Amino acid sequence: MEKPESATPQRPAKKYKFNYSPLACVLFGLGLALSVAGIGVTTWQFLGFLGGDISSVYEWMKYILLYIASVLLAVILVSMLIRSQYVLTDKQLILQFGFIKTKHDLKTIYSVHLFKGSGKLAVYFDDFKTKYVIIVVKERWYDDFVHSLLERNERIAFSFSTQEEEDEAKKKK
Repeated sequence: MEKPESATPQRPAKKYKFNYSPLACVLFGLGLALSVAGIGVTTWQFLGFLGGDISSVYEWMKYILLYIASVLLAVILVSMLIRSQYVLTDKQLILQFGFIKTKHDLKTIYSVHLFKGSGKLAVYFDDFKTKYVIIVVKERWYDDFVHSLLERNERIAFSFSTQEEEDEAKKKK
């Protein structure tokens, strides 16, 4: 079956990895270390338990829950490190944060604003700028991200502010 010629060609989805701060990376490392330590301590205690009275249901439940909690923490942290990204399709902006996925239709995006002073990129979903998301990718990807977004929906307004304008706005508050 042939595609109609009037159909717009599908662009490949663009992916932008989430840019974690150094503090967040340290916290992820500590969380993974805590998970590994939890598995190690639980295994050490479990081996001691196997040498004694193994008829206690409470003890079995305790070790099962400790293993589940430790493994679950590791899985969640690893998924957040591996799968945290922004995916830009022809119709949606998808924010993936590990297992958590949030989808926003491109037609609901009102504007994009680049705060050059603070180095942040904001996507606004209303003209009052009360519903928004801060895009946390590498600063060198901002231009490509904005260009890809505007390419997929020409109605989206783009603006930027300099450090001086941001300082002036703070003084007025």
